[in-house]
Formats: sequence, structure tokens, C-alpha cells
Amino acid sequence: MKKTIILTATLAIFAIGHTFGQGLHFGAKAGVNFANYTGSDLAGYEFESITNYHAGIFVEFGLFEAFSIQPELLYSTAGSNLKGTGENIKNELGYLSIPVVARFYLIPDRLSVDVGPQVSFLLNEKENVNISNSETFDFALVGGLTFQIIGPLFVQGRYNLGLTDVKKDADVKNSIIQLSAGVRF
Repeated sequence: MKKTIILTATLAIFAIGHTFGQGLHFGAKAGVNFANYTGSDLAGYEFESITNYHAGIFVEFGLFEAFSIQPELLYSTAGSNLKGTGENIKNELGYLSIPVVARFYLIPDRLSVDVGPQVSFLLNEKENVNISNSETFDFALVGGLTFQIIGPLFVQGRYNLGLTDVKKDADVKNSIIQLSAGVRF
């Protein structure tokens, strides 16, 4: 089932890409996540940030000179260190994330502001905490900046603000700062 979802999403992104001739860019990116939970404490645990990673592909559809739409397909890890009651538990969640950002170019083909929604599907969880089960779907808003360094190379900073609860029966949401590097052709 997970392989079918990944394959379908990948094919959809590339199939749509072939219908837009000009202003079409493909790329790949990877980077570091600084993830944490926000919300109320989980059964007496306090949250501490963890460092993880993300990697994936994207296609950018140039609609106007200073505006484009960019769907992405990423594997992204989130979670938090849970400290309390004498133990330290690293709860790491692996997601298939699909952000779709609107890119507003401040400097054409050089610097952009990126904002949009992101849906994520839980693929795996390490150190499953018995406090409550994790939700399998996550919805977030993402925003950040992308800077095209030279040629196809770029760097990116992004914040993911989780809007749905990560844990059942708990007010806990994902909060992720992402730093990426990649190539865009």
C-alpha cells in the first residue's frame, strides 16, 4: 500500500510536469530537520528538539515570470525527545510528505518566498511510546526562502507548522525547521 501511494504520487508529479512546456524545472533536495512537538505536555513528559533529515524530488511549474507552483515528494523525519518520569525517549516519526508551495520570486530565478500546504502520511515510527498512538495523517503549513546559488545549486530554509495532532488523545503537533540544499534543472 505504501509503495503504491509513493509510486502514484511520483508518476502524477511527473505526468503533470510534461503538460507544461516552458518554465518547467525538475530537481532534488536533501537536508536537515530540527523537529519538536508543540502543545501540551504528553502525560508528564517535556519535549526537546531532535535532529533528523529529509530528502526528495520536486517539479516547478513556472506560471508567470515571478510566480510558480512547486509540488514536492519528500521522505521527512519528525518527532521529539520526551523527557520525564526518569526516562528519555526519542520518538521519531517517518513521513511521506507532499508540500505544494507557491513560489513568489523577489529576484527572478534567484530568490523566492515559498508558502503553501503540506500533507504527510506516517510510514514508520521508532521508539513507539505507549502513552498514546500516533496519527497516520499530518497537515501543515510551510513557508520559507529559496536562494539559487549558482547554476542548478540552491539552498533553502523552511518552517513547517503542524496543524493536526500527532498523537491521539493529546494536543501535540509537529514543528519543524528545515535547511536544504539541492539541484534544480
